[in-house]
Amino acid sequence: MLHTLDRLPATFRAEGQEDVQVAGQTGHTNSVPLVRRFGQAFVDLGCWGISLGFVYFILRHSTGTPFTAWDRVIVTVVVLGTHLPVALALGLYQGRFWYGSSRESLRLYLAELTAVLAGIIAALAVGTGKVGIVTVSLAGPGSLCLGHIVRISVWLGRRRTIPNGDIAARRLLVFGAGDGGELAVRSLLKSRSGQFLPVGFLDDDPRKSRLEIEHIRVLGDRRNVAEVARLVDADAMLIAIPSATSDTIRELTAVAQAVGLEVFVLPGVDELLGAVSPGDIRPVTEADLLGRHPVDIDIDVIAAFLSGRRVLVTGAGGSIGSELCRQIQRFAPGSLHMLDCDDSGLHGVELSLEGRALLDDDRLVLADIRDAGALHGIFERIRPEVVFHAAALKHLTLLERFPEEAWKTNVLGTQNVLDAALASGVQHFVNISTDKAADPSSVLGWSKRITERQTAYAALSSKRQYVSVRFGNVLGSRGSVLEIFEAQIREGGPLTVTDENVTRFFMTVTEAVRLTMNAAAVGTGGEVLILDMGSPVRILDVAQRLAAASPRPISIEITGLRPGEKLHETLHGTGETTDHPIHPKISHAAVPVLELRSVSASAHSRITAADLERIASLPAPSVSPSV
Repeated sequence: MLHTLDRLPATFRAEGQEDVQVAGQTGHTNSVPLVRRFGQAFVDLGCWGISLGFVYFILRHSTGTPFTAWDRVIVTVVVLGTHLPVALALGLYQGRFWYGSSRESLRLYLAELTAVLAGIIAALAVGTGKVGIVTVSLAGPGSLCLGHIVRISVWLGRRRTIPNGDIAARRLLVFGAGDGGELAVRSLLKSRSGQFLPVGFLDDDPRKSRLEIEHIRVLGDRRNVAEVARLVDADAMLIAIPSATSDTIRELTAVAQAVGLEVFVLPGVDELLGAVSPGDIRPVTEADLLGRHPVDIDIDVIAAFLSGRRVLVTGAGGSIGSELCRQIQRFAPGSLHMLDCDDSGLHGVELSLEGRALLDDDRLVLADIRDAGALHGIFERIRPEVVFHAAALKHLTLLERFPEEAWKTNVLGTQNVLDAALASGVQHFVNISTDKAADPSSVLGWSKRITERQTAYAALSSKRQYVSVRFGNVLGSRGSVLEIFEAQIREGGPLTVTDENVTRFFMTVTEAVRLTMNAAAVGTGGEVLILDMGSPVRILDVAQRLAAASPRPISIEITGLRPGEKLHETLHGTGETTDHPIHPKISHAAVPVLELRSVSASAHSRITAADLERIASLPAPSVSPSV
């Protein structure tokens, strides 16, 4: 009879109850002003009093049956005296339920029913017989109706509709008439900013074709975007589906932009910890179009893995390393040490962690992984228990020109870190690899393939949990294709794409790091853990969308694949058998071990791309390393 908001997630804060604090989100318990508690209780008791008095009056004058004043007092006191404690026990006046919601109504029904039963017993006890039973039985539904009338009136008083003549508001089509769309519209209609004016719903579910929410109708589905936009004179569209995949967002964005609508989205389900507010509505980004909502991770496993332990991150100033530091800190490690040879990178990660960057924190370590002696001293001093090795050179084209630098940093540097870790007793080691290590065709790929094999050898020889984690391009990382495209758009173009058909895997930095930590906690020594990147994305499609969204014309230029680049990347190498024994988004693969010391000494003098390819392809030793 009232509302259907009981379908909404329990974590959403009640509309009109701004002073209600949700336990676990703000660190405080629920608190509702006493005046509101007393007011709500007084309303319900008053409804009972009015209803009982009216029924007393009607029955007495219609039947003439004697019903003494004392009888009425006793029955009324019993009814009210039963309703109040039962309602309090059910939480009706504690701010636990939205006033007027069906969840609250259910508790009200239970309290009313209990009071009716108590009233009937009291009526029989004072000897009023059937008249008393009828009186209480009629007064119960009457009290309930009055209570609902009050609640509906309060709800209507809270509603605020933006005037139709408000020319400052964007006229907004809302795609998705489910919980997300309903929450968004209710929030926008309450908002005093008047930034958006909802004018219609769209939804692909045929069962919602006649649905109306807050007097706003469902006018069609994605096939009707153009005609509905003209009908209601819309200039923007909100994709109000928090669980929408990137494919869905891409399709809807393309349809909306084709008819000149600006596109907005809601945060993902994992981000919606409170009620939807106008501030949550944001323009669609390439991360929405390319990325996927972060997959579920096993928080308990990661917490047990990191909590209280000494953790060291190499390459802590980079995109992956700095995000690792930020997320590791949330799991309360015993200590977190951040190593990098880039002092500006360390400055940035300390600023993001502490809100200041005085660079006097002992946890910051300025060192180069090429310096084996320095690493041994650092590891002996810190004695880390867990190491995340993210330090590497990663720009493919530059490393094609300078393969020796890839050898010195990616290969020898990793060996230095492994040696220091083994010497200082590190039990858990995670080498951050790349999809380019699967069937490598470039200096970067060969060097990272070698690091996977080095790590596997260290794990096998020490019987410790040393693993590699392999994933593709990370959205938001320095030098990523999106960063390049955004810079080219700022300069007026053109956007450069190597090939019309080139595809790449993409993952958000948050998702990559979460899965890396999860993989580190569950991996078996020597394995390569491969993170599920979803479907590859055609880079030309990305460029075309960005060019279409630019306010000025942007051209696209096909430059041709560069040396070492693949048309399509792969996550699994030829011959690699994979399994998902623990997490559906993390596959486990075995790689052949490689002892770097077995590589001929002549190769150490002047490394070429051919040398790296040869070393990466060396067969595994026929005899397992001794423990």
